[in-house]
Amino acid sequence: MESEQQAQAAPTSSPSPAMAMEETLASVQRSLLLLHQLHCSVSSFTMPSQLLLLERLNGLASELEVMHKAAENCHIQIPLEVVSFIDEGRNPDEYTRNLLNSCVQRNQVSRGKVDAFKALRKHLLEEAEDAFPDEIEAYRAIRNQSSLEARRALQSSDLLSNGNLKVKSEH
Repeated sequence: MESEQQAQAAPTSSPSPAMAMEETLASVQRSLLLLHQLHCSVSSFTMPSQLLLLERLNGLASELEVMHKAAENCHIQIPLEVVSFIDEGRNPDEYTRNLLNSCVQRNQVSRGKVDAFKALRKHLLEEAEDAFPDEIEAYRAIRNQSSLEARRALQSSDLLSNGNLKVKSEH
């Protein structure tokens, strides 16, 4: 039985990260099963069952070794705050919810700042137009011309301004 479990759990030489993760999760499940079996053996221990207990202990040690080898190819990063939440007995989903709420709040603050700058720009343009109508008209003509040139350049190439390839043209 032990050799079958090791054969099932033996990781391949260089698995992909997804395969390594699957192998590690399968090994964790097998370890939990072995721990349950070990718990049953310990709770109903008698001297004649000592050999079975030792076999299960050895099986668990082997499975933990397999898990360790499989986990070497898993490169995941868990924020320390999540580990702290779990240590405190709290649900890690609570951390995710708090993080998302914080992001939404910061996004709203940023959006407010952007809107304030847009309003300031509009106000400054209105004031400048009242004081310097010819210069503002020339500014708008230059700005419109450069904007048109930038749009044409983007439409003629498959690259977007951020360097990504255009997948679907927008109309």
